[in-house]
Amino acid sequence: MARLVLPEDSTKEISELIDVLISLFFESLPRRDQRNWARVYLNGLVGTAGKKTIRNIAGTGASSVEQSLQQFISKSPWDWTPVRRSLAQHLERTAQRPLAWVIQPMVVEKAGDRSVGVGRQFVPQLGRTANCQQASGIWLASSEASFPVEWTLTLPGPWTSELLRRRRAGIPDTARSLTPAQDAVHAVQRMAASWQLQRRPVVMEVANSDLPHCIESFALQDIPFVFKVDGTLPVSFGGAGRHKPGPHTAPARELIDSLRSQRRVVEWTRHGRAEGSVTLLTSAAILATPCEDRPVPAPPTPLLLVGAWTEAAMLPSEFWITNIGDRPLAQLFLLAKLTDRVSLDFSDICEPVGIRDFEGRSFRGWHHHATLASVAHAAMLLGARGHRPAAGPLAYPGPSARPGEQTVLPPRPPRPLIPGQTPRLPGQIPRREYIR
Repeated sequence: MARLVLPEDSTKEISELIDVLISLFFESLPRRDQRNWARVYLNGLVGTAGKKTIRNIAGTGASSVEQSLQQFISKSPWDWTPVRRSLAQHLERTAQRPLAWVIQPMVVEKAGDRSVGVGRQFVPQLGRTANCQQASGIWLASSEASFPVEWTLTLPGPWTSELLRRRRAGIPDTARSLTPAQDAVHAVQRMAASWQLQRRPVVMEVANSDLPHCIESFALQDIPFVFKVDGTLPVSFGGAGRHKPGPHTAPARELIDSLRSQRRVVEWTRHGRAEGSVTLLTSAAILATPCEDRPVPAPPTPLLLVGAWTEAAMLPSEFWITNIGDRPLAQLFLLAKLTDRVSLDFSDICEPVGIRDFEGRSFRGWHHHATLASVAHAAMLLGARGHRPAAGPLAYPGPSARPGEQTVLPPRPPRPLIPGQTPRLPGQIPRREYIR
């Protein structure tokens, strides 16, 4: 597995960057000692070798440090939401402007039954039943970089129905047992309603059983989406002509394959690879998919089913449903493929800073750890790319600033468009981008 490796002389720079991020994102922590322990933990996530447990971060023989970190992570009542919101707002304002909010599932297999949210459950990503935690990260993603800013932890039924378990883990009274997709949808709705971020398309993979709920939830808040779906999904579409009254229903794969004569060719570059790829796309207007126990009201924007073939494939292999009807298929496809960008950054950066390594048993501790791992991810990625977090009204104490002074770097100017040129998503190759 590839890992992000920083030069040795970057260690000091990353530490200085963490100091900047503490001043930007942790203002909501009321006490100075809390911000100090946040700094210690962040430096540990970035600099500690091996598994990023509290004991390893504290170091051998540092029992007082370990106890203080345990208190700060697992027991201290500081609210993680303002920290995550500040991180997202800052990334929104900087040169790391996202193209989409990408939902990335995370599975953490466990040996015991004490970790919050753990249980034996079927995991689609693994294709089997496992004793594990299931979580989801919401990432702000562009073609160049992606950052996790919000996390959900799915709680199996026993964790919400058994009072003793709830109390031991400190699970809030408002927490419910939902599917990972439902948890992620609710988190997106909260972000869209109260985080003061520009609405971006939400890209995620959705199981057939979760699709009606996801469509309805996002339609109610006018949130654009690109959902990856299974080819077996039954979809409804209108008829054509006097002798073909609709609606009709067919599997997504069958409907897309019937339109193979209308395919268009897109050349693009896979994230993390140098060579180009060729994909063939087509689409069909469809109706909202009804739920078994209740009909779903049609969203205000018509739905589009998009299907893709690899260059040599006989049958379509990937399918998406979207409510974005005003973009070319090539752009919709590149939005959908931002999941590859997120997967790459997850394995190269987020895993090395210990997103999976929390060993505590409290709900609060898990979310505190995930929040700090997200900030560590941002520090590693921004540090590796040589970016400093300054944009808009946000300022940071520069390395040459005197005490009490602030240095504000000017935002990077946008690249000028060539007259007559059509704007493209980063990573899109202009040649044959939309050819029948």
